[in-house]
Amino acid sequence: MSINKIAKKIICVAAAHVLLSAFVCAQNIWTASDFFKEISKLYSSFSTYEADIQIAYDKTEMAGKVSYKSPDLLRIDFSEPENQVIVFNGELLTIYLPESAAILQQSVQKGGNSGASLATAQGLALMNRYYSVAYEVGPSPVPLDSNSSEMVVKLLLTRRNSSESFRTIQLAVNPSTKLIRRIEAETTKGETYVFNFLDYRLNPEIPDQRFIYDPPSSANNYNNFLFSE
Repeated sequence: MSINKIAKKIICVAAAHVLLSAFVCAQNIWTASDFFKEISKLYSSFSTYEADIQIAYDKTEMAGKVSYKSPDLLRIDFSEPENQVIVFNGELLTIYLPESAAILQQSVQKGGNSGASLATAQGLALMNRYYSVAYEVGPSPVPLDSNSSEMVVKLLLTRRNSSESFRTIQLAVNPSTKLIRRIEAETTKGETYVFNFLDYRLNPEIPDQRFIYDPPSSANNYNNFLFSE
């Protein structure tokens, strides 16, 4: 066999190897959409969860414990402000403000996406429907904050139409557990809400009665407060 024929065979084998490697790499690319679907699939498997939650907006900082039960029951008991409570039973949103001795109630259309409810199977399904999903930086984990050693994968969701209340939503996700560590949502008015989730407890026993809130009788009631003048 001539040298030229040997060289040609080597080149052909090398080229085939390169093409095969490129094909395998292409098959293994973890797109932002794929990653988001894995997160949604995980949250769909939860019947319940509890977590510590920290909420920040403007100069306000809040902290408490969030309880969720599938498909749409949500409750937050705050330690800061102390004794403040938010309960959503799937149809009615109730907020108790102890400092004002006020109970705010609002009928909510199912499928609304606000606040901590984004970190639920229903909230993620709505985000997938109404927002475009992309990596903020790339598929590799990055620091949660500039000075943090905690590594997360960051997704950036951008609304598809102007009717959505949040212009963008950033999800910071633990790359190992696929649990949402942080949600940072920017409203159409440029306001930013940050929700941190810590110390998840997955699938604990939570009775439905937990989402029935009996506020103090001395508090003043304000119904449909979102639409009041």
